[in-house]
Amino acid sequence: MTALTWLNGEAFTAFGQHILWSDMIGNIIGLAALALGWRRSILTWPAQLLSGVILVGAYASAQLSGGVGKQLLVIGVALWGWRQWQRGRQQAQDGSIAVRFAGRQERAVLLGGTVLGTLAVGGLFAAVPELSWNPWPDAYIFVGTLAAMVAQARGLVEFWFAWLLVDLVGVPLAFSSGLVFSGLVYVIYLALVLWGMRDWWLRSRAAAVPLEGAAA
Repeated sequence: MTALTWLNGEAFTAFGQHILWSDMIGNIIGLAALALGWRRSILTWPAQLLSGVILVGAYASAQLSGGVGKQLLVIGVALWGWRQWQRGRQQAQDGSIAVRFAGRQERAVLLGGTVLGTLAVGGLFAAVPELSWNPWPDAYIFVGTLAAMVAQARGLVEFWFAWLLVDLVGVPLAFSSGLVFSGLVYVIYLALVLWGMRDWWLRSRAAAVPLEGAAA
């Protein structure tokens, strides 16, 4: 038995679903990556990278080209984000990752890119049904995930808002599709997102106070 065959094998059955090892391991690593992002640990990026590699192998073995393509994009963004945080740590005197709210232009670019990206990817998924069984929600979640990763790479508090918007669609979609296990995982994601959002928000305010004092 090869590693890819094992990854595509069944780990257990829950709520009538056959949970694959790749799905379970990928979700666990994804949760760990989100928690590490909350703690502003640079290990969040290799965790996201590892999750993507596992899913690429699983999708490739199952001949799901759409899944492979999506995960390759996630891997690319994770590598870029990893490099961004490495530079941020080198520039910071205490080696920490600074967090802040996006400026107006950054927010507009992030929002506009997400909308256009969702329209483009959703159109592609609709035109090529084998890429996705539920084109528009899938496109929304996929592009939203990439937008969240880009915001995270730049240390923007909006990273958490992007994840929140993804979860608001991902949770009901999973439950309505009968994917109870995936829905429960999204609920855990949602809890981590809310805690992480609060932490980064407070940190951005604390960082802004000394700057305002210096300006005065």
